[in-house]
Amino acid sequence: MDQTIETAVFGNGCFWCTEAVFQQLKGVQKVTSGYSGGHVPNPTYEEVCGKNTGHAEAIRIEYDPALISYDEILEVFWQTHDPTTLNRQGNDEGPQYRSVIFYLNEDQKQKALSYKQALDQSGVFDKPVVTAIEPFTNFYEAESYHHDYYRRHGDQPYCYYVIKPKMDKLRKIFAEKLR
Repeated sequence: MDQTIETAVFGNGCFWCTEAVFQQLKGVQKVTSGYSGGHVPNPTYEEVCGKNTGHAEAIRIEYDPALISYDEILEVFWQTHDPTTLNRQGNDEGPQYRSVIFYLNEDQKQKALSYKQALDQSGVFDKPVVTAIEPFTNFYEAESYHHDYYRRHGDQPYCYYVIKPKMDKLRKIFAEKLR
């Protein structure tokens, strides 16, 4: 059996939150938290939080396109964060929390641009979608203590008050796409 695995890279707020969301999807093989889109090689979490590296907290999603399409992954991306806030998701503020799609090929670029345009024209949001759509240039894996954060620390206040509502929304909207 020859299995093709494809990759998507997104920044849509705190990677603890986004990792937890995408790990639940059927067809997603692996989600890795890290940093992407900046100019500093091998940044640390502290450096990224210092807001001078150009990096976003990002996730690299490895998925089986026979089980879940890039379009479906994009749909989850758009519906599980606020794409209308610049450099902010909830109380998390700074350029490292920006909404961004790092496309790896022309097909991903066109799909992201089309979806963004359709959202803007639909009137779903009161404000314009500010999600950046940028070519993928780099991805640096986050420190090990960031990986599987929600699974390991779901009882912590941040997880309960910030991540759990996203997970509840995911289960409500995308129940048929979940493991």
